[in-house]
Amino acid sequence: MPVVKTKYNGLESSLISFFEKNKNDLFDSCHPVVQKLREESFGYFKKNGLPTNKDEKWRTSQLVKDYDLDYHLESECTPYEKSVSEIFECEIHGYHSHIVAMLNGWYYNRKADALQKLDSGVIIGSVLTAQHELPDLFGKHFGGIADHRQDGFAAINTAMFCDGIFIYVPDGVEVKNAVQLIKMVNREEKLMINTRNLIILGKNSKLAFMHCDDSVNHFSTFINTSSEFYVGENASLDIYKLQNINDQTTLLNNTFIRQERNSRTRVCVLSLNGGKIRNELHVDLAGEGAEADLNGVYLMDKKQHVDNQVTVRHSVPNCYSSELFKGVLDNEATGVFNGYIYVARDAQKTNAFQRNNNILMTPQATIDTMPFLEIYADDVKCSHGATVGQLDDDALFYLMQRGISRDDARLLLMYAFTSEVTSKISIQPLRVSIEDMIKKRLRGELSICEKCVLHCSIPDKPMEFEIDMSKV
Repeated sequence: MPVVKTKYNGLESSLISFFEKNKNDLFDSCHPVVQKLREESFGYFKKNGLPTNKDEKWRTSQLVKDYDLDYHLESECTPYEKSVSEIFECEIHGYHSHIVAMLNGWYYNRKADALQKLDSGVIIGSVLTAQHELPDLFGKHFGGIADHRQDGFAAINTAMFCDGIFIYVPDGVEVKNAVQLIKMVNREEKLMINTRNLIILGKNSKLAFMHCDDSVNHFSTFINTSSEFYVGENASLDIYKLQNINDQTTLLNNTFIRQERNSRTRVCVLSLNGGKIRNELHVDLAGEGAEADLNGVYLMDKKQHVDNQVTVRHSVPNCYSSELFKGVLDNEATGVFNGYIYVARDAQKTNAFQRNNNILMTPQATIDTMPFLEIYADDVKCSHGATVGQLDDDALFYLMQRGISRDDARLLLMYAFTSEVTSKISIQPLRVSIEDMIKKRLRGELSICEKCVLHCSIPDKPMEFEIDMSKV
C-alpha cells in the first residue's frame, strides 16, 4: 500500500481546505484535460505534500520557512475599475511591446475581450477562455510539457491555478514586437497566487516574450507560477524574465520548454530584488538541431535569497545547449545554482556547455553551486564549470591608480561582470534599459516603489557612473 501523508503544516492544510471547499468552482466547465489533471495533481499533493529541506533539490532552499505563514487564497477575481496604466506603468523607452496584464493572479483587461486575435493571427488572452474557445489546440498541449509530479508546488499549481496567459503564434508568423506580460500584486493581506501560462509557437514562427514579476506594495505574497512553452519546428523564441519584487514576497517560477527540430530558444533571467526567489527552468530538446541558450543574472543583498535550478535534457542527436548564470551577492544574501544536463544514449553529436560564476561581496554572503552532467552517449562535447570569489584586487588597484575612486572601481568591475549576460539581449532598447537598471541596482538605488517597480523607462539623462575618463 502506498504511504499517504497524514500530518500537514499550516500552508498544506490551507491548500487542502481551499481545494475541497472550492472544488466545484475549480471543476466548473473546465476542459476535460484540466479536470483530469486537477484531480491527479491534488491526489499527488495529498500524498506527498510540499517539498522540504530533506529533498535533495530543496536542501538549501529558504522557501520552506514560509510554510507556517497564513496565506489567503482567492476563488474568484476581485473587480477593479482602474485601467492597467493607472495601477502600474512599465515602458521600454524607444520600443513598443504588446502588453498583457495579470492582477492578483487574474487576467486583467477592462476594455478588451478575454481572448484577442491580432491582425497577424496571433491569439493572446486568458488561459481560462482559451480552453473553451480553442479546445483542440489547448487540449493538445496543456499539461503535456510541464510535469505536475515534479514536486508539491508543481502539483498545487496544476490543481489550483486560477488563471494565466495564453499565446498562440500560427505557423510562419513572426511577431514583430515583443509580448510583455506584467504580473502585478496589489493586496494588503498575505496572498498565495497560483497561475498557469501556455505559449505555443507554430512551425517557422518567431516570438519575443517578456515576463515581468512586479510588486505594487510592500505586503507579503507567495507567487507560484508555471509556464509551458511549445516551440515548433524551425521556430524561434526569446524569453526575458525580469524580477524585482519586495523583500516580503516569495516567488516560485517553473518554466517548461519543449523544442522541436531546428528550433531555437534564448532565455535571460534577471533577478534584481526579491525576498525569496526560486527559478526552475526545464528544457527538453526533443528534435534534432534544436538549440537552447540559457542565461541569468542575479543581484542580491541584505538577507535576500535566490535559487536557480536549470535542467536540460538532450533527448536526440545534434542538439546544442549553453548555460551561463552570473551572480553578485552582498551583505547576508544567499544563493543556489543547480545545473543539470542529461544526454540520452542515442543523443550523439551533443554539444552542451554550462558555467556559473559568482562574486561574494562580504564573508557573510554564501552561494551553493552544483553543476552536474549525466551523459550516456560517447560522441559528445560537454563541459561545466563554477567559480566563487571576490572582486579582483589587481583589477581594482589598476582602476584606482588611474584616478577612479574605490567605490566607482567596484561598480565598474561588477557591471563588467554582468555584461557578458546582458549583451545577449537581442532587443537593443530592452538591453539599454536593463543595463541602466543594473547600474542602479549596484548603486543600491533600485527598489520597488508605489508606481513602477522595474523603472524600465529611461530618464532624460541616462544613468552614468561619475568617473573622470580623462584620467583612465
